[in-house]
Amino acid sequence: MTLQNLLRAGADADIAVSAPGRPALDHRGLRTLIQATGDALNAAGLGRNDRVAIVLPNGPEMACCFLACASFVTSAPLNPAYRVDEFEFYLDDLQAKALIVERGSKSSAIEAAQKLGVRVIELVITEDASAGQFSLNAGPSAECAHSGPSQPEDVAMVLHTSGTTSKPKRVPITVANLCASARHIAATLQFTAADVGLNIMPLFHIHGLIAGLLAPLSAGSRVFCTPGFNALRFFTWMDECKPSWYTAVPTMHLAIATRGKHNAAVLARHQLRFVRSSSSALPPQLFDQIETMFKAPLIESYGMTEATHQMASNPLPPLARKRGTVGRAAGPEVRIRGEDGQFLGPNQPGEIVIRGPNVTPGYENNPKANAEAFVDGWFRTGDQGVMDDEGYLSITGRLKEIINRGGEKISPREIDEILLDHVSVHQVVVFGAPHKRLGEEVAAMVVLHEGHECSERELQQFVAQRVASFKVPKKILFVEELPKGATGKLQRIGLAQRIGLGFGSYVAGEF
Repeated sequence: MTLQNLLRAGADADIAVSAPGRPALDHRGLRTLIQATGDALNAAGLGRNDRVAIVLPNGPEMACCFLACASFVTSAPLNPAYRVDEFEFYLDDLQAKALIVERGSKSSAIEAAQKLGVRVIELVITEDASAGQFSLNAGPSAECAHSGPSQPEDVAMVLHTSGTTSKPKRVPITVANLCASARHIAATLQFTAADVGLNIMPLFHIHGLIAGLLAPLSAGSRVFCTPGFNALRFFTWMDECKPSWYTAVPTMHLAIATRGKHNAAVLARHQLRFVRSSSSALPPQLFDQIETMFKAPLIESYGMTEATHQMASNPLPPLARKRGTVGRAAGPEVRIRGEDGQFLGPNQPGEIVIRGPNVTPGYENNPKANAEAFVDGWFRTGDQGVMDDEGYLSITGRLKEIINRGGEKISPREIDEILLDHVSVHQVVVFGAPHKRLGEEVAAMVVLHEGHECSERELQQFVAQRVASFKVPKKILFVEELPKGATGKLQRIGLAQRIGLGFGSYVAGEF
C-alpha cells in the first residue's frame, strides 16, 4: 500500500485539515495538494528515497508538507528550535538533498544548509489560503531518477532517536511501516469520518505525526492543527474545533488539568469520545483527574519511534481499560523476554520485545546498534515490563533508567507515584545520581503546588512510610520547572550529570 492509497478514505467534500482562524481544506484538496507537491519535487530532481529535511512551524502547512514529502521523497522533519550546529549535524547526518522552509523564514537551518551546500526550497503560503494549502518554490528543474509516488519498501521518513546517552541513531521508516501503524491506531481508536482531532503535539515527532495526523486522516477524519501546545489557548481551540478527541504526553495533560477548573463551561459544551495519552508514563493521579474533568475514557498507550509509534494500547469501552497498564498489543506482536533470551510467562518481569509490519527494518549504517537491538527478528525496546494473564502490559521502567543502588534495583516510576500522592507535590522526576561507593543513589526533582511549602525531610519521611529505606531519595531538589525534551517528555537519563549532582561516601541514615 502507498500513502496515496491510505489517504483515499476521506470523502472529497469532507474536511481533512483545519486550523485556528483559517478556512478548512477538504480531503479532495489535500489529495490534490499532495500530488502537486510531489510533482514539484520530482520536477526539481528530487524523487523516491531522496532526503528532504523540513523545518516549519507547527501547524497545517507542516502537516500537509510532511504528508506530501512522505508520499514522494524521504521526509526528515526537524525541530525548528535547533541551533545552527544542531541543524548542521542533522542535515549532514541525513545527507539531505534539500531543506524546506517557509518563505521569509529566519531559521538557522538556512545558514546550516548553505554551509553544507544543501538546496533550500521555499514553501509559499498565499493570503487567505485554506489551512495547509501552499506551493513550493523549488528552484531550477532537474532530471529525476526515481519519480512518482513512493512504494511500500521505500523510506518515507527518517527520524533520529533522542540521543540522551550517545550519538542519535537514524531510524528509517518505510511507507509500509507508516501505513501499518496508521491502520493499527485507526482500528484501536475506531476512527470514523465524524471524528475531529485537536492536534497539540509537535509535528517533528512520531507521536504527533502518526497518532495525531496520519491515522485519523487514513480513516477520513478531520484534524485541527494548532501552532503547538499552549495550555492557555487549549480551551479556546476546543470551542473553535469542537473535537471528539485529543492525544498528548502527560506533561501536557497536567497543564490542561491544572486549567480545567477555570473552563468548566467549555468542558460542558464539548463531550469528548476519548482522551489518549502516550510517549511517557501517566501518573495514576493524573489519569483520574483527566477522566473526571472530561467525563471521557482515557486511553493510555505505548509507542516509540522504532515502532512508528504505537505498540500497545488500552482498548475503548466497553472493553476493559486497566489503569497503570499500557493495554494490550495493538499492532505488532509483544512479548516479555528474560535475560537468558527465553520468553517469559504472565506476571514475570523482563524486557519488552516486539515484531511486526510497523517496526523499522533497522538503524541506518549502524551494525553495532542493530546487533544489539534486533534478536531473532525481535526488536528489543529497552523497556522493562510485565504482562498479566489477560495480555495487559505494564511498563516497570526504562532499563537504562532503572537505578542500581549497590545491587538493589529501583524503578524511578514507583517513587514518582508515591511522591505525587503528597498533598504539596505538583510534579516530580526521580532519577539516579552517581555515587562513589554504591554506583548510584536515588535523587528527585520536585515542583510544589502554588502556595504550598514542604521540606526535603518531610518528603523523605513520606516516602519511607511506603517503601524500603534504600528506595528513599537521598537528595530532593525543589525547582520551579522540571527539565523536559522538545516533545514535552521528562528527561530522566543523564539528568544528574547535567545538573552536576553526585554523592561521595554514603553514611546510612534513618528517615
